[in-house]
Amino acid sequence: MLIIDGKAYALEVEEELRARVAAIKEKCGRTPVLATILVGDNPASVVYVRMKGNACARVGMLSRKIELPGDTTTEQLLDTINALNNDPEVCGILLQHPVPKQIDEQACFNAISLEKDVDGVNTAGFGRMSIGLPAYKSATPLAIISLMKRYGIQMEGKEAVVIGRSAILGKPVAALLLNENATVTIAHSRTKNLPEVVKRADIVVAAVGKPLFVQGDWIKEGAVLMDAGYNKGNVGDMDLEACIPHCSAYTPVPGGVGPVTIAMLMKQTVEAAESLMLK
Repeated sequence: MLIIDGKAYALEVEEELRARVAAIKEKCGRTPVLATILVGDNPASVVYVRMKGNACARVGMLSRKIELPGDTTTEQLLDTINALNNDPEVCGILLQHPVPKQIDEQACFNAISLEKDVDGVNTAGFGRMSIGLPAYKSATPLAIISLMKRYGIQMEGKEAVVIGRSAILGKPVAALLLNENATVTIAHSRTKNLPEVVKRADIVVAAVGKPLFVQGDWIKEGAVLMDAGYNKGNVGDMDLEACIPHCSAYTPVPGGVGPVTIAMLMKQTVEAAESLMLK
């Protein structure tokens, strides 16, 4: 039984990134900056922004936090994003989601320059990624694929079922799995006979946002389980206690996909910094 240790892999990634950031500083005398935009005071979003700021510090980058009031308009947020697009000190831009309901979130995501879209939220970047062209990828899908590569899990020729179809997780991870030559089914709330669909899968990606949703008797013997959920009570989208006896490898919750998601955000920010600052 293989435990896919996200904490350990995230530490490996951060060690590599510290060296790359140090090289950037040595060559150009400047420190890469990740700008994070927080609209309103959603408690979970405040925590996530703080975690990303701490990760920046660990690899030697700077984090610039822009806090906007909860009644910010779409136009005001677009002005903020445009200013960051044009700021030569900023290498990456992260708009923490969800944003308040009055804001057109996707319009704001699409306003982020592709060369600074280190969280992979721009639809043009999604299009490039989905057909295998260079683009920054959504951080959690990239974390899932990177973990499987790190732990030697074969994707080519395998049948994968992704449970969830969100624009920032389910759909992009399905596209990345296709790019790795897996055969992919996207399942969702209207999928008929979901347990039977999941039972076919060599790789199961749970990204449905419902605690303990995937049951043990849904799992094919020897399947690989990638749980991208994180819910109240520190549980994922799989009932891991029931699923683990049937699988060959799994990501624990916490300590699986989550730490690597932040590490991939840092990695893409460093890549953006290398591209923008070392021209």
